[in-house]
Parts: sequence; structure tokens; C-alpha cells
Amino acid sequence: MEEQDLRAPEKIEHSAPAEGTRDLPMFVPAVDIFESADALILLADMPGVRADSVSVDIKDDLLTIRGNVAVEGEGERMLVEEYGTGDYYRQFILGKTIDRSRVAAAMKNGVLTLTLPKAEAAEPLKIAVKTG
Repeated sequence: MEEQDLRAPEKIEHSAPAEGTRDLPMFVPAVDIFESADALILLADMPGVRADSVSVDIKDDLLTIRGNVAVEGEGERMLVEEYGTGDYYRQFILGKTIDRSRVAAAMKNGVLTLTLPKAEAAEPLKIAVKTG
């Protein structure tokens, strides 16, 4: 394994559609999305964000994820910064396949897990084939 394979990917700074009130950069969280028979599972990487600092909103077909990092080390001087600290913001268009009333969110170890259940109309339908 080469050294470049061991490095964490660079964070992407995001230009938010509205002005922020904090003097921190805004990052786009890296996201993995998985699909099961009855739901989409979205994992968003937001290190440094506590569960009480995350907001997940759905308006019309737009899913918005925001995470605010608690600024620590007030009164200290940064000597080396290899990992940028900032807030997180990302949006997704859901479409009609998600049952918005059953969306669930959990935050653990800096990873936001969103469970987006499929609407009944979007779930696969198994048709039994009869003989004779």
C-alpha cells in the first residue's frame, strides 16, 4: 500500500447559498448511500459534530443536512493544522419514492445515519406465479 492510499481525502469547502453567522468554513460532508429492499441508507461523515448540533430538514423534495462544529481551544494559538475545522452543509433531491413520515436520523462517532424508507408505491412487488 502506497503512502497516498493512507491519506484522508481533502475536505471540499462549500459556498453556502446564504451567509453564515460563524467565522468558520463550510464543508460538504462525504456521503455513502446504500439501498435495501425497503429503504435508502445515507451515511454522512461530519467529524466533530455532536448530535445536538445536527439539523435534518425536508421541504418539498429537498433534504438539507447541516452540522455545526463546537469551536474548542479558545485562547490557544494554532501551531499545526492538518485537519480543517468547520461546519457542514449538503442538500439532496428526494423525489416521490421516500416516505417522509418515517425518515429517521442518528448520530454516532461523527457519522450521521439517515434511514429514508421507501414509500409503499416504490417498494418492489413480488407476484406469485400459479401453475395450471
